[in-house]
Amino acid sequence: MIELKTPINKLTSVGSAISKKLSKINLLTIDDLIFHYPFRYDDYSEVLTIDKIKAKKTGTIKAIIKSISTHSSFNRKMSITEALVSDKTDSLKIIWFNQPYLTKKFTKGQTVYFAGKIIKNKTHGFQLINPSYETPLDNKNPIHTGRLVPIYPLTSNITQKQIRFLIKQTIPVIQKINDWLHRDIRATNNLIDLSFALEQIHFPSDKKIMTKAIKRLKFDELFIIQAKNHLIRQNIKHKQAHKIKFYLAKTKKFVKELPFKLTNAQKRSAWEIINDMGKDNPMNRLLEGDVGSGKTVVAGLAILNVILNSQQTCYMAPTEILAEQHFNTFSNLFKNFSFKIALLTSNSIKTNFKKKITKIELIKKLAQLDIDLIIGTHALIQPIIKFKKLGLVIIDEQHRFGTSQRQHLLEQTVSPHFLSMTATPIPRSVALTLYGDLDISIIDEMPKGRKKIITKIIKPIEYKKTYEFIKEEITKQKQAFVICPLIDESDKLGAMSVKQEYINLTTNIFPNLKIKALHGKLKSTTKEKIIKDFLAKQIDILVSTTVIEVGIDIKNASIMLIHGAERFGLAQLHQLRGRVGRGEDQSYCFLMLDTDSITATERLNALISTNNGFELAEKDLEIRGPGEIFGTQQSGFITSLKIAKLTDVKIIALTKKIAKQLFYQSPRLEKYPLIKKKIQASIMSTHLE
Repeated sequence: MIELKTPINKLTSVGSAISKKLSKINLLTIDDLIFHYPFRYDDYSEVLTIDKIKAKKTGTIKAIIKSISTHSSFNRKMSITEALVSDKTDSLKIIWFNQPYLTKKFTKGQTVYFAGKIIKNKTHGFQLINPSYETPLDNKNPIHTGRLVPIYPLTSNITQKQIRFLIKQTIPVIQKINDWLHRDIRATNNLIDLSFALEQIHFPSDKKIMTKAIKRLKFDELFIIQAKNHLIRQNIKHKQAHKIKFYLAKTKKFVKELPFKLTNAQKRSAWEIINDMGKDNPMNRLLEGDVGSGKTVVAGLAILNVILNSQQTCYMAPTEILAEQHFNTFSNLFKNFSFKIALLTSNSIKTNFKKKITKIELIKKLAQLDIDLIIGTHALIQPIIKFKKLGLVIIDEQHRFGTSQRQHLLEQTVSPHFLSMTATPIPRSVALTLYGDLDISIIDEMPKGRKKIITKIIKPIEYKKTYEFIKEEITKQKQAFVICPLIDESDKLGAMSVKQEYINLTTNIFPNLKIKALHGKLKSTTKEKIIKDFLAKQIDILVSTTVIEVGIDIKNASIMLIHGAERFGLAQLHQLRGRVGRGEDQSYCFLMLDTDSITATERLNALISTNNGFELAEKDLEIRGPGEIFGTQQSGFITSLKIAKLTDVKIIALTKKIAKQLFYQSPRLEKYPLIKKKIQASIMSTHLE
């Protein structure tokens, strides 16, 4: 008897080889299979005659096989199986590639259902290519023809027919699944029963019921996230934190001595953070601001008050390059104070008070409150590292860290305050869904005095002229970034690679300029040296992948050239553009296209028309999906959404409202034990990532 946690290899036709392939798409147990949703459907629900399918181009036919045979292609690289079928209205040729076993499966005179799309070949007329098929006996309960046919995400050497066949075997298990969502919520919001929704998402009776199934399962995913956020918020309220007293006079003096004036948005965000830290339960806040909006100094105001309260701050950055940069920034920012600042990464240990220090000495000093601010990468998450009095944890670009990694730093005897920071403008729907457990501060104003970056789309015919302009800028002592989508050359993708462009620039275009290549395959020490040399103006042009996307601050760089710009999301292009224009001089961003596609040009025009990252992120969400907002899909961040989308704004708002109502009626969810159990299970699985 199969149950939800039964291994998938217990199903009919699943041996060790198939089981291993299915594990590549995380299908290990029966419930993995049940919750492996189709991403679209082929409508083969209408059984047509051959003359009708030729006109409609797609559907299901019931026909008699007149002949069937297999032969090799002219180059013998594949086998071609051809069948001639007919009904009372017409005849039709069917072709399958590399399926020679079909000559044994089908016999002359046999009646079979075939479903697929018709193509018209100039030489051979109408043909049905690689159709699904079922016999009349199978078609009493069809899964491949004569219905809305589900199409699933696959892995290599697994077919749609195999997945459907396996999911069909789980129906008895699906029918026994108890609904965890309270019946009142289902009734009030017109949501169908869970087991029925799961059955219908895989094998819908019709489009109307399929729509209801999709709505129910989207609701479930989004409601769990919203309820989980409420529970996390609630748990935080019950934790104790050290109150951070606000040192008004010293903060004012610090701000007055800054070489620039704070924007109103910076002042507002800083006050929200300082106000939160003055409470005896932990702050849990996201500081969101566009590239170059000045988040670092806002974090500095928080750090200043934490240290003045004789407490420590841990600042975690996603890369060694960025951690080193923050160490230098904060050392300079607090140069008029006697604060002890340290850097710890896998390859570097530094302090602002001692030239050389060992890791053991550093760990001892942390445990004795002899270090006020420590900046680092994942290297800070080690059981050996203990803080004497950790008052504040800051995580830069939090979506680049796993939940369990963040959790490690927050599990102190007295909870520290928590500030997450992102330079990636996040659409409201994404923030409501994924950061619902956080209060949000937004810096929506840019520092005055910066010139707007001139952004241009460059077509292949304009490449030479663009390179000439770059050379002119470099003669004015400016520097340039050249970004490529790939590290190594690829025939399949046909995109410019770092290694290709580096050779091209050094050999053919700028043989007399100082050029270096930077990418993720280089050793950390090599990457660090290249960035330092670029910062010291010892490099004119840096050819790189998107490894420089976040946080690199080179004020002298005035040109950003991006190859294959149509391959990137708008939000990511905006992040890359933000690496220039950080000084007072005019800066430029050139979007090099590998294609003359009108669609690509229209999409990239949005980048030319606005410098507002929030607007661009909304556009990206609409066009390309949530993964593009952050440059790439992040593990455990967006991948938990199997069927819901972050564009489902109405369902997001509905689930947020219902979750709020439930916690108001029953703060610990005692009235809703099944919902509570479901949420707790979700929190546990997230922490185990």
